[in-house]
Amino acid sequence: MIFRLDREVLFPPVELAEPDGLLAVGGDLSPQRLILAYSSGIFPWHDRPLMWYSPDPRMVLDLDSYTPAKTLIRLVKKKRFEVRYDSSFAEVMTACRKTRVEGTWISPAFLRAYQRLHELGLAHSIETWLDGELVGGLYGVSLGGAFFGESMFHTVSDASKIAFYTLVRQLQSWNFTLLDCQVENPHLVSLGGVNLPRHTYLEALSSALQEETKKGSWAAHSPGFDLPLGPPGNQVAPPTS
Repeated sequence: MIFRLDREVLFPPVELAEPDGLLAVGGDLSPQRLILAYSSGIFPWHDRPLMWYSPDPRMVLDLDSYTPAKTLIRLVKKKRFEVRYDSSFAEVMTACRKTRVEGTWISPAFLRAYQRLHELGLAHSIETWLDGELVGGLYGVSLGGAFFGESMFHTVSDASKIAFYTLVRQLQSWNFTLLDCQVENPHLVSLGGVNLPRHTYLEALSSALQEETKKGSWAAHSPGFDLPLGPPGNQVAPPTS
């Protein structure tokens, strides 16, 4: 059974989702509803109509065991790209929309909604720049000790891989415990994504949400390529909550 949402900000139990993860349709993309959705293991896709999903299994990256490929480490050491945080959030979302030729869910309504979350200090972008040009990046939502990845793009080879690597190392240094990748695809698997049963994911999410949310711009904490290549530590101070 697929539930139809109205103006009241609530969701049915995720266990009632369809086999493909579809739980509900309707509602809106207000900050309050988006925060409740992510906190409940739910995320929106498409907006004609607006659809809400909680898939089983759920793809995540294991932050404790993340081991970047040797080729990626060599790429990082070359320092070809500049990495920035939160300097061009809207541009990253727009680029993700443009580079997904088919099946994009990043409509104008999504752009406005996540820009609002960004203004509230809850949505962030990790960007890769080459010769002053934005050539790759990703964006997502941060709540507690969890980061919910939404989409990534690149116009130059390896640019999104550098953004992803930087995000992982930053989350590790801040002791985040969950990096949500939503649903499986070959690119995420190549980066180390693994599937968790939904009930296991929800347990991990509940634990992560006990931590304090690092609100506000992450721009002041962009580490460039001075991120640790070995075991993560506390090299970067967290932003003001």
